[in-house]
Amino acid sequence: MSSFPLLFDLGSSKPTTRDVARTVKEGGSAALTEAERRADQARYQEVTCRSALNRVKGMPFEWTLNPYRGCTHACHYCFARRYHSQFELDSDDQFASVILVKSNLVSVLARELDHPSWQRAQVALGTATDPYQPIEGHYRLTRQCLQVLSAARNPFSIITRGPMIVRDIDVLQEASRRAEVHITFSVPTLDPTIWRRTEPGTAPPRQRLRALRALVDAGIDAGVGIAPVLPGITDKVALLAEVVKSARDAGATGVWCNVLFLAPGTREHFLEHLARDWPELLARYEQMYTATYASKSVGDPIRKMVAALREQYGVGDRRPVKLEPEPRPEQLSLAV
Repeated sequence: MSSFPLLFDLGSSKPTTRDVARTVKEGGSAALTEAERRADQARYQEVTCRSALNRVKGMPFEWTLNPYRGCTHACHYCFARRYHSQFELDSDDQFASVILVKSNLVSVLARELDHPSWQRAQVALGTATDPYQPIEGHYRLTRQCLQVLSAARNPFSIITRGPMIVRDIDVLQEASRRAEVHITFSVPTLDPTIWRRTEPGTAPPRQRLRALRALVDAGIDAGVGIAPVLPGITDKVALLAEVVKSARDAGATGVWCNVLFLAPGTREHFLEHLARDWPELLARYEQMYTATYASKSVGDPIRKMVAALREQYGVGDRRPVKLEPEPRPEQLSLAV
């Protein structure tokens, strides 16, 4: 894709982060204004896709589904930044300001799920860009995809920072009665300064936890991913404990963590912002990340710490009502 003749602004018809926030009350108007500004100033292009489901390797799932490419959440550490280069766009500012919208995704997905060879494998949403970034309020592609997955009784998982997901509780409840469904809210930290510096276009972390509570109360399996943990920034025991305890208090069915990794494209962008916000850590990060992943000596203690905190605070599935797939009718064999 070498040109973008369909770039446009949606103007007043486009949802803002402040509109989304009305569903889950939250303070911090300055942060919401910044998220709103980024969504309003972004450019959007409708594109068509040949396939909806993407096969992946080395992950807990085999298939991913992404209604959008690019994300106005603008997280500085997002590993998906490097993928924007596939569209001859940069992984820096354009990743968060030029959003590709797969306008035919729903019909393509329905066709692929209906194919005789499809075996109802788990599908993961939110692996490249957030399916609940503000533009979803206009296009509703994520909601429609969930309806298609639910109708096909196909298991799926979602990872998001977007409290807009509460809009789709009805769909998630129905889907949870038909197949395995799991939601993860990404909450790397509750520290307001770190959050504003690293995730400038996202909803406040405590707003995400309130959305999680709404889902859990509705019977939906929803947990927290402390992802990514930033060595020297968010890996302090007190900061991690605050997230784990708050996740437990919000009803999270589980908590896991993942340590930052920096692939080419993301690495350059992240280190530039690190030099601005935490210049004293720049040399350490350049030493830690000579390759994409930090060494086990960096990551293992963090993972053990989160596991210990999870046990200490008793995180577990405590839903008063657990929505689970209904048993499928057994097909009787004919006696001859």
